[in-house]
Amino acid sequence: MITATTFSGPCQPGLVFQIDGVLQPPGGPDCWPETDSKQQWLLFNQVEALTVKGSGTIEGNGEDWWNLPCKPHKGPHGSTLPGPCDSPALLRFFLSCKLTLKDLRIENSPKFHVKFDNCEGVHIEGLSINSPALSPNTDGIHIENTKSVGIYNSKISNGDDCISIGTGCSDVDIENVTCGPSHGISIGSLGVHNSQACVANITVRNTVIRHSDNGVRIKTWQGGTGSVTGLTFDTIYMEDVRNCIIIDQYYCLSKSCMNQSTAVYVSDVVYNNIRGTYDVRSPPIHFACSDSMPCTNITMSEVELLPFEGELVDDPFCWNAYGAQQTLTIPPITCLQDGEPEAVAERASFGC
Repeated sequence: MITATTFSGPCQPGLVFQIDGVLQPPGGPDCWPETDSKQQWLLFNQVEALTVKGSGTIEGNGEDWWNLPCKPHKGPHGSTLPGPCDSPALLRFFLSCKLTLKDLRIENSPKFHVKFDNCEGVHIEGLSINSPALSPNTDGIHIENTKSVGIYNSKISNGDDCISIGTGCSDVDIENVTCGPSHGISIGSLGVHNSQACVANITVRNTVIRHSDNGVRIKTWQGGTGSVTGLTFDTIYMEDVRNCIIIDQYYCLSKSCMNQSTAVYVSDVVYNNIRGTYDVRSPPIHFACSDSMPCTNITMSEVELLPFEGELVDDPFCWNAYGAQQTLTIPPITCLQDGEPEAVAERASFGC
């Protein structure tokens, strides 16, 4: 057991940080030293060519953090109690490059399990990430302002996004990942507080998502700027997933969000060979695009989603979404508009 620790570079490239036993932080907020950061537990800062690996386990002792009164929990009559509050991510990598993270078991994090900020050249393989389905804010892998990332051959079950991709990310390749229960694989949320968000060239393939609130999701706030382009979701199997395919440009954590005229531009999104079963409480396909900034060039082929239990309740939903079906989808998606609106064609870069 160790308290919050920072490993700061620059270091000689090629350092290996090997964990073969059980490594854990103090047991909860009451045990956390007042002088320690509550933003992260183990921080690797400004390192190059670092490998973190081993046959061991990083145990986060997160339960007491999840139960803090400020954490978002389901309340009576479908309500949500307040949240979030300061809780540490287990592993954070900052301003670093040529990183490898492999073969570890990481579980029960107080907040995000693994987080990359302002990094480049990340290879993740063979991770096992586990926390309970109702543990709040426990994203499995979160990347932000990070480029050239590969996530392979890993299993993630947790209480939030399996993998979340924030602003400033590009050239991300995700393959052979099993998610669930979780909130799925998410691009975003992006554009909060009228900020600019730029995400490009993300590929998710040969992936399984089970018993999750979402499948593959793009979520943006109203009022943001920038763009999300070049996304490919290919050969994904879903089992009992709510919101299997979703673009939500009206993302909001409360009912008080104001309507705003600007939005992050979403374009060039391919969904190919997406199959499986969905939770009939929500339509399996949901494209809610901005009034002022339509989603464009959405391509769908070999999409076949059937009810996990019961019968189809809602048809797919589209709002201001443009694209094409290369093959017929199940259920049929007749609401996708052909072509591209002229107003968007004139504004190609959107600052990214």
